[in-house]
Amino acid sequence: MEKSIHEIRYAKLGPALVKALEARHFEAWYFGDIPEAVEKVFALIPRDHVIAWGGSATAKAMDLYGEADRRGYALINRDAAKSPEEKVDLMRRALLCDTFLMSTNALSEDGQLVNIDGVGNRIAALCYGPRQVIIVTGINKTAQTLDEAVARARHTAAPLNVQRFPSHQTPCAVNGRCGDCKSPDSVCSHIVITRLCKPAGRIKVIIVGKELGF
Repeated sequence: MEKSIHEIRYAKLGPALVKALEARHFEAWYFGDIPEAVEKVFALIPRDHVIAWGGSATAKAMDLYGEADRRGYALINRDAAKSPEEKVDLMRRALLCDTFLMSTNALSEDGQLVNIDGVGNRIAALCYGPRQVIIVTGINKTAQTLDEAVARARHTAAPLNVQRFPSHQTPCAVNGRCGDCKSPDSVCSHIVITRLCKPAGRIKVIIVGKELGF
């Protein structure tokens, strides 16, 4: 099958993003297809690792959580919590798991990650705690500059993300645009730029040449 112009561009951009990330001490890979990316994810996870995750539309689209369960990994599954209190406990336990799975809200072309969070559990794990963090991201989350990556996280990812929570009444939930709000329902409490991976190699980034997540 003939490749689309998007696929041709992604195949050229992907390896450049990998080099930019490696220059900042991340481990990184680019794959054109989801099945290859999924196999790489699990090739990176030792069989005795306990896996946890943040809420990631990208990881769900790739069925990483279901695949981890089918492969018999021990999981800290916050989605299986029977009460809000149990969910919070599982989210806290996830900070000391072996492998944490997540996506990123934006990736600048010079290899910096931008993530925005409401509670902060996802970016807490990114920064410190789990033995390794594996980030899976669609190449659609790429921005040319760091400023544009921050703008993408705030003005594209967050307004889309909040639509998953019907009870939230933030400006972006109502009208789809960031209102720079101070609402208790805000999903933008924390904004983190990861400009270097330290210790080197702890954060692994797998870029997929597809439109995945938001």
